[in-house]
Amino acid sequence: MNFEILISFALATSALAISPGPDNIYVLVQSISNGKSHGMATVCGLISGCIMHTTLLAFGVSAIIKANDNLFFGIKLLGAIYLLYLAYIVFKSDAKITFDSENVPNKSLKKLFVQGFFMNVLNPKVTIFFLAFFPGFLFSHSMSTVIQFYILGGIFMLVSFIIFTTIALLAGQIKTYTLNHKNSGFVLKWLQIVVFIGIAVFILI
Repeated sequence: MNFEILISFALATSALAISPGPDNIYVLVQSISNGKSHGMATVCGLISGCIMHTTLLAFGVSAIIKANDNLFFGIKLLGAIYLLYLAYIVFKSDAKITFDSENVPNKSLKKLFVQGFFMNVLNPKVTIFFLAFFPGFLFSHSMSTVIQFYILGGIFMLVSFIIFTTIALLAGQIKTYTLNHKNSGFVLKWLQIVVFIGIAVFILI
């Protein structure tokens, strides 16, 4: 078992979770508009959805690995290309962080959990991202690939939960800091670009 790969995976996940995206921005907006409990309900729903993606990935890609090593390399190659494409999309995007916290409906905690769950499960971009991200971080030659994918999924969910929870609990301070430090969006934008390119290179080599 290669613990260095697991540590690299956790660090990459941390950087991705911190970088502004639809999920953590939504958590931030819910927390600012309706309170920390609403942000936390959203977080729990989003993280729970990752279980479905991990399961599909674990059994689907594991079967491909057993069937054909060259096909698995092809998946990793396409994954690296997709991550480079994401880096390009971020590069072309505006570095400014914007969030509209006005007129956000005050839904029940249960509805927010369910909404967060289906936001994640029904988003094809999450499935593609998992397929691009996870295979390059398999860390053992002897352990079942299914178990490895579930371990990676568990790490991804744990790290994301911790960071998203921090965002929910510190929403007010984060909004104030972002508004007062205009370069924070620029820093986070380039952090995301570096992480995407770094992961792509890691997968390829």
